[in-house]
Amino acid sequence: MSSLSQIARLFQGKSVNRQILRAATIVTLGGIFVKIAATFKEVVVADVYGRSDAMDAFLAANLIPGLLINLISESMNQALVPTLIRVRELEGHDRAQQLLSSSMVAISVLLSGAALLMALTARGFFHLIASHFPPAKFDLSVHLFYALVPLVVITGIATNCTAVLNTFDRFSLPSLAPVTVPVGIMLGAWLLAGHMGPWAMVVGSLAGSLVQAVLVGWMMHSFGYKFQVRWYGMSEATREVAHQYWPVLLSSAVASGGLLVDQSMAAMLTSGSVSALAYASRFVSVVLTLLAGAISTAVVPYISRMIALEEWAGCRHTLRTWVRLTALVSIPIALALILGSRWLVRVTYQHGAFGPHDTAVVAPVLVMYAVQIPFVVTSRVFYRFLVGMRRNDLILYCGILNLFLDIGLNLLLMRFFGVAGIALATSLWAASTFFFLWYWTYRLLPKPDAGAAI
Repeated sequence: MSSLSQIARLFQGKSVNRQILRAATIVTLGGIFVKIAATFKEVVVADVYGRSDAMDAFLAANLIPGLLINLISESMNQALVPTLIRVRELEGHDRAQQLLSSSMVAISVLLSGAALLMALTARGFFHLIASHFPPAKFDLSVHLFYALVPLVVITGIATNCTAVLNTFDRFSLPSLAPVTVPVGIMLGAWLLAGHMGPWAMVVGSLAGSLVQAVLVGWMMHSFGYKFQVRWYGMSEATREVAHQYWPVLLSSAVASGGLLVDQSMAAMLTSGSVSALAYASRFVSVVLTLLAGAISTAVVPYISRMIALEEWAGCRHTLRTWVRLTALVSIPIALALILGSRWLVRVTYQHGAFGPHDTAVVAPVLVMYAVQIPFVVTSRVFYRFLVGMRRNDLILYCGILNLFLDIGLNLLLMRFFGVAGIALATSLWAASTFFFLWYWTYRLLPKPDAGAAI
């Protein structure tokens, strides 16, 4: 069967861009629902805790589990999904199930090992991210972290199941499942904060994450893949995933190092700077999740299939279409956040323990963070193409370059703009990422007359 006939069979006569649009719309709508819940969660948390030491301690404690999940589980998804799609299309569902089961073993071992290692060395690395916390605040951060360690395994497995569901073009229910986490935190803050303080957010986080994992695991099983943790040996496909995993893991570690650098440098500034950085980033993260996250999630199955079948004209058309579309959408949104930053922060956060002075601190941070939006959103299309081409080494090189750039820009800009300078540094290295990925995408993409061979 020719490549074109296989493409026709896979997409059943619909254009790839139409299917990506449909998937991106579903993911975006699901993301909007989740982010609305997350916004209400932020309002509740700001009202209960404000920019207090308890809130700073929880944010510091919650940083490491989130980084470990992105570092280990998301890296596995990026390495696994292109190979899983290729194996399923060319070798059949049973071989793909074996690959998935073996990968579940690997991801469970990696997540558990990383969680245990971090728990054993918590006091050592917390001196890096919370070095300027007073002793009582430092101890609270460490103890909160110990309680949040199970999130690494629970949420890591949930994200793996979600990525597998997307390969079956199942986007709606997986995109809604994360709503359980902000709902859990809100309920914890409302019902338990008076008795448990910041520990109420820990209880809510754990409960919400566990419900999410159960939901997506059940969905994956229902839609064709068994939730099975079983080792089938080191097959060719398993070796390919392992070979692609380590560059992605290292690049994620470098990116996580940048987040740690930002948090550590914010902790060196005035009290509440860590919270200011976190509160401002919430607005930008909403946009990046709804746009960059949705496009990235929707593009993966289709780009991976076209690469597996060496349909380069389709790849070129898809890349060109979605880069232009994401730029047209993301630039006006970034401008709106920049121009309306003070009003948005005041309306959203300014009540309870969060006062006008807090608004004056957080609004400039939001302005600097918003600059990155068009660069991050458009670069995700290039990023997914390079991952599908199994050139994860380039992702690693880009991450190393940006880590050094982030450190240098932080040291320079925080002297002039304070915590807002850290946000501006993030936006500047996001721009450098865009140009790096754009260059290598079109360097690797075969020309229209290159035929089927790379």
